[in-house]
Amino acid sequence: MVDRADINSVLMQMRELKSQVQSASSEMMPVNPTDIGAVKPSDRTGFGEILKNAVDGVSETQADAKKMAVAYEKGDPSVDLPQVMIAAEKASVSFQAMTQVRNRLVTAYEDVMKMPI
Repeated sequence: MVDRADINSVLMQMRELKSQVQSASSEMMPVNPTDIGAVKPSDRTGFGEILKNAVDGVSETQADAKKMAVAYEKGDPSVDLPQVMIAAEKASVSFQAMTQVRNRLVTAYEDVMKMPI
């Protein structure tokens, strides 16, 4: 039953994020052309940094799952099998999601390269 509560919490987080994005997009104002230069380059997060943070997050999730599995194998009484399985599934899902993102990026890159100049 532990995994059901975990799934429900993940679903709640996803719904909250969706509502935040929807409310933010509905509140967006049209861009004033004179304000385009107002954002300093140091204030923006680069695409490479965002991608690196995502890959690091997947790596951390996998490392945590591995640590829990090793602790369970060693007989650590504070680690239950359901916790280990949930951590392993989280690592698997996050890796699969990152793989899909990579595949989409490669496809987008190939599409851009095929465009006529």
